[in-house]
Amino acid sequence: MTVFKTLTTLSVCAAAALTLAACKPANTAQAPAVDTAALGQILDVQTDKSKARYVYRNPAETIAFFGLTRGMKVAEALPGGNWDGSWYTRILAPYLGKDGHITGVDYAPEMWPLFGGFATPEFIKAKETWPAQWTGSVSDAGGDAGPAVSAFTFSTVPSGDKGSYDAVLFIRALHNMSRFEDAGGYMSTAITTAHDLLKPGGIVGVVQHRAPESASDDWANGQNGYIKQSAVIAAFEAAGFKLAGSSDINANAKDMPQEGDFVWRLPPSLSGSKEDPAKRAQMQAIGESDRMTLKFVKK
Repeated sequence: MTVFKTLTTLSVCAAAALTLAACKPANTAQAPAVDTAALGQILDVQTDKSKARYVYRNPAETIAFFGLTRGMKVAEALPGGNWDGSWYTRILAPYLGKDGHITGVDYAPEMWPLFGGFATPEFIKAKETWPAQWTGSVSDAGGDAGPAVSAFTFSTVPSGDKGSYDAVLFIRALHNMSRFEDAGGYMSTAITTAHDLLKPGGIVGVVQHRAPESASDDWANGQNGYIKQSAVIAAFEAAGFKLAGSSDINANAKDMPQEGDFVWRLPPSLSGSKEDPAKRAQMQAIGESDRMTLKFVKK
């Protein structure tokens, strides 16, 4: 388990709760504690391939920072194609437990054609069955001890779900919606949808590849994977959220992207260097991207 990195806008007691379990919330009735023992057991049984990414993704510290507790109803944006491909879902689902609820939320169907390339008509057609496939795979994996499971897209939210969620997570899920914002308002719609889904006081957790604030807006619009932290904060505040905290849990000072770089040059993709040992070693030495970690609360 990695050591906590510097946290800002968060009490020391809350930040230490995960690893030390020595501090208690000032009011446990209002702030249920993160179940560190259960979370630790879940992390211990993940695959070796998944564990290898803990050093960059810091799931235990991230879940603690967001304040996610067992039994919550949580929506996860762009969780992956199925249980095997859903990195965070495989941690969150057993952690939320049988009294919890996890929902996968995919891009709006009309956004997929904008990608071109891999987004063939056959790929887009297959997306129509994604909610049922993802729900089935997560439910099967969770069994009787797993949470309730559901899935929809950002343009097909059931009206009965509005105002019922404790948390919505955008973990490396904003850049493509930002990239296509001008084409269809996809990022602003997703943020508004998150606001609609949440209870008053509900949480949004964001982990996102971070662009230097000095970068041009054109380069940092998401098409290269990176977005400016200031732009993310402004977008959520415009939708009625309050920034409750920011953290360096998932920061990586070695990742200093320049204009012309794209995030997929780094592990695990290593795009452009797989056949070049020297360049590949250089990218591996950097590691995964520098990431902002932000917590917002619905006013």
